[in-house]
Amino acid sequence: MSQVPESPAKRGRRAGPSTTRDAILQAAKRRFARDGFAATTIRQVAADAGVDPALVMQFYRAKDELFAACLEVSPQAMRVMAEAFDGPPDTLGPQIARAFLGLWAEDTEDAPALLAMMRAAVAHEAAGELVRDFVQARLVQVIAPKLGGPDAALRAGLVAAMLMGVVLGRQIVHIPVLTGADIPRIAARIGPALQVVLTGRD
Repeated sequence: MSQVPESPAKRGRRAGPSTTRDAILQAAKRRFARDGFAATTIRQVAADAGVDPALVMQFYRAKDELFAACLEVSPQAMRVMAEAFDGPPDTLGPQIARAFLGLWAEDTEDAPALLAMMRAAVAHEAAGELVRDFVQARLVQVIAPKLGGPDAALRAGLVAAMLMGVVLGRQIVHIPVLTGADIPRIAARIGPALQVVLTGRD
């Protein structure tokens, strides 16, 4: 009795370059956010993405380039940061605190990239340079014109530094009193202080 040859197993459509690149980028964002820049390796990112390390290097020639790609946050996040300064002048402090801290919440799209940026900035010179460029170009230069005044850029920078300090303490150092408080409560407390810095009035 002759055997009927088995039909070849059907295979799904192979992932294209764009899909593979995206998988690598998402894996890198998660790894940088969890372990920081120095501790993350190309091999780890490749394993997380389910690809060969050589393929990671094909898309991103070095870990620095991979990290730089991870700093690309969504256009929506940029709008949130900029539009937070468009509200009533008397309530800018609390409004900015809620908007900024909300972007760093664990369940948001941009949190992994932003946390990776924060972790790396304190431990790696090249990453710190990337972060300085990010803060200068995306925060200070965007919001300072909206504040007005001769020291608007300084005030904007101080506000950014204050908020980054909260993020550092809450989501990287994990200070219990900060991790135990939700964003609305923190924003309500720090908002008046931000208001003083922004307006220069007590």
